[in-house]
Amino acid sequence: MCETILEVKHLSKTFGENEILKDINFTVKKGEVISVIGSSGSGKSTMLRCLNLLETPTSGEILYHGNSITDKKFDVRRYRAEVGMVFQSFNLFDNMSALKNCCIGQIKVLKRTKKQAEEIALQYLDKVGMTQYINARPSQLSGGQKQRVAIARALAMDPEIILFDEPTSALDPEMVGEVLSVMTALAKSGLTMVVVTHEMSFARDVSDRVVFMDGGIILEEGTPQQIFTNPNNQRTRQFLSRMLSEQKQN
Repeated sequence: MCETILEVKHLSKTFGENEILKDINFTVKKGEVISVIGSSGSGKSTMLRCLNLLETPTSGEILYHGNSITDKKFDVRRYRAEVGMVFQSFNLFDNMSALKNCCIGQIKVLKRTKKQAEEIALQYLDKVGMTQYINARPSQLSGGQKQRVAIARALAMDPEIILFDEPTSALDPEMVGEVLSVMTALAKSGLTMVVVTHEMSFARDVSDRVVFMDGGIILEEGTPQQIFTNPNNQRTRQFLSRMLSEQKQN
């Protein structure tokens, strides 16, 4: 049996009168790659932000190795190092080089020395193909390069899981491939990943499990083969038909 890292039980999230997430239940096991798909506004990113406590759940539980992440005694800062996040809009520090962006969290949160942090940062910047840009600031980098630095920054914290929130949606089409190839290599290396994505080829070819969300609920989940070749739900079929035809045209 694979070890369960995260367990979500009856999660809900409301903003005012709007119920964005309704009774979400799922688990993340060690080494799994889970793609979360669905239309814009279906609650995918909100769910991911709850997993990282960037949003506070309204009700329900999120357990990390059996411990509730909303418990007052829970070390949220440490947890965010262990459950890393890569954002749609990169969230890099504009006044820092790529190398410094990858060091700051290690020094502040993990209490590594500057020398240790730089060695680890260089290792991961090399892994994502960004060695020649270590002294460049975000304004000097393309979107794809910024996202690769953001991935290296997350990896440098030695996370147990990385959450990816639509990591390619802010990129020009020609930049998407370079980021997806890095993510595919990470998946093959055994990294545990939860990926909110509109990239159906990644969801189909790289994931162990696909979760389809609609209207704030998990409508269907299963293996890529189940979801892409024989979905149970009519709404899933409609969504996939539209997305796959759009991506063929592009």
